[in-house]
Order: sequence, then C-alpha cells, then structure tokens
Amino acid sequence: MTPRFLISGYYGFGNLGDEALLGVVVAELRRRHAGCAIDVLTGDLAGTAAAYAVEVTPRADARAVRRAIGRADVVISGGGGLLQNATSLRSLIYYAGIIRVAIGAKKPTMIFAQSVGPLDFWGKAVVRQFCRGVARATVRDERSRTLLTPLLAGTPVERTADPVFLFTPGEAPLDLDAEGLGASDPLVVVSVRRWQGADRTASAIATAVDRLVDAYGARVAFLPLGGAPDAEVSTVVIRRCRSNPVLLPSYSLAQVAQVIARARLVIGMRLHALIIAARLGVPFTALPYDPKVSALLEELRYPLEPLFVPGTSLPPSQEIERRIDAAWARRDELAAHLRRIAPEVERLAERNFDVLDELVTNGGKNQQASRASRVNDG
Repeated sequence: MTPRFLISGYYGFGNLGDEALLGVVVAELRRRHAGCAIDVLTGDLAGTAAAYAVEVTPRADARAVRRAIGRADVVISGGGGLLQNATSLRSLIYYAGIIRVAIGAKKPTMIFAQSVGPLDFWGKAVVRQFCRGVARATVRDERSRTLLTPLLAGTPVERTADPVFLFTPGEAPLDLDAEGLGASDPLVVVSVRRWQGADRTASAIATAVDRLVDAYGARVAFLPLGGAPDAEVSTVVIRRCRSNPVLLPSYSLAQVAQVIARARLVIGMRLHALIIAARLGVPFTALPYDPKVSALLEELRYPLEPLFVPGTSLPPSQEIERRIDAAWARRDELAAHLRRIAPEVERLAERNFDVLDELVTNGGKNQQASRASRVNDG
C-alpha cells in the first residue's frame, strides 16, 4: 500500500521553526514512502502547496478537515507544541479534537514529535478523553513523556527528538553586507518572541547585547523567525540598546540557516533558532520562556546555564554581563559539545519516523484486513 498521510500542526502562519519542521517531515515521508500522498492542514493554502508540493486542506474548515481525515490512511498530529493549554484551552481542543475524529474514523493516528504541556486539570482531562485510542506517540523530551504517559493508557509513549535536528540547510542568495554585516565582523544572532514581563526582559536582553558590543566588538543582528510579531518585539529590545544592533528582514529558511551558521554565538528564545544552532554546531545561550526550551537544554545536556528566564525575577545587570562573558569565553567548548552529541540526537530524531513506519505497516495490514472482511461479508 502506498500510504496517504494527513498532517495536523501549526502550519501556514509564517513561523519558520514550524515550517522547518514541516519541511523535514515531508522530505522524510517521501524518502521512506516513495509515491505517498501528503495532505497538510494549513492556514495558507497557496503558500503551503507551493512550498512543499503537497495537497492542502483549510485547517479552519471543519467539514473539509473531516473529509481529509476520511481520505487519509494515517493521521499525524505534530510536530510542535500542540497539546498544551498555556496558549488557550480552545487551541488544545482544536488539536486534540482532530485526533479524536481520526480515532473515531478508525484511522491509525500518531502523536508525532511533540512537546506536551503545560496542562492544567482541564487540559489533562481533554488529552485523556480526546486522545484515548491513539496508536503511537513520540515526544521531544523526557518531561513530555512523563506528563503524557499516564494520560494515554495503553499507548506507548517514546522520547525522541525534534525532527529539525535532521534539517539540511539549502542554498539561497544572501547578502549580509547590504545589512551592514561584513564577513570579518564577529556576528551574534538574537532570536526573540513575545513574552511575559516584556519591559524588564527587553532591558535585560539589551544589557547582554551592549556587553557583547563593548567588550568583544561583536556585531549583533536580530533575526525574526516568527515574522512581523518577532520583528516588533526585536524593535522593542533594539530601542533599549546603547549600541546599534541590526534588525534583519524576513528571510527564507535557507537564508536563516546561513545567518545562524555564520554566528559566533546565538542568544535565543525561539526553540527552533536554538535547534538550528545546535544542528549547525553554533554555541548559544538560551532564554527559556517556555518549559520546552528548558527541556531542550536538558536533552542536549547543555553545559551552560541560561542567560536568564523571561517572566521571572531577573538577575541584576552585573550578573547578566557575567553570564554573557561566560558564554563568549566558552564558545569553543560549547561547539565541541554540540558536535559530540549530534549523532545521538539525530538518531532520536530519526526514531520518530521509524515509529511512524511501524504504524504504517501495522495500520496498513489492519485496514487491508478490514476491507477484506467487508468484501467477504458482502
């Protein structure tokens, strides 16, 4: 059987981290299942179809989604941070509801490479009820496995790694000289997003940026992975700086990877900015605004403490400067650590697709048996 996959996730909204994830998933499905059909639930039908040469279904059209589920052989929920209600309970019900409909339609369904949580009492209840009967589940970190396992009675939950650890940067034209970033400049890339306690956090990031410029002659560039909202937040931080950081334009994913590859250090809130840096062996210091970022540091066994945790009681400026000094001084050590751990993390990322292959094989056999039974009964 040549399978037909339906992918549910936060796709078609201009978030380059999620688009990197989708790109890896689509490429790997085609590598492993030549000739397979791939349908993506998306917020941008034309953009997603053009970028990945896939079929598309409008994610907000409930009837169209049900029809897409009915056509699918396997339904994939993920990757990303879909099963959480920190964003809203409505968001959780949307993603878990797709899983429930797929299970009700007797489609082999997999929770794929997700970070799970935070979940409050009601969030746990939704996952427990809506996801009962899901065939397989893989998660990006041990915290997620610990949270999800008791909610999915009878479903194996495996810790793997984010598929973007398999991301291969492509080639794309890029002229950083035009942005005032010469090849000889020691480049630092900053990736931020909206957060709680934005005012104090912006000042703290500005302290780190100014320290890098004053002490090490770094040229600092803010790289918006989440489109206009990230650019707006970056502008807030830039206005707090005494130095003159650059705000880069919205780049393609291949261009983003090239910028990060050139960096001597990355300061990152965005999970996939850190994952791409780790994939390319570029040292970073993290701003873990969300448990999934803290979990990444744990899974990488990253030997550098976070710069600080946005939304909490922040350290004084002298401590932030000390931490940014430590990050700069330890760049070679950190890069070596990322290179050493890369094979292990890549194997875990591949495991997501191994588990999916097992589901395709077993699910395909079950569907064929079901069809044969219906024919015989007829």
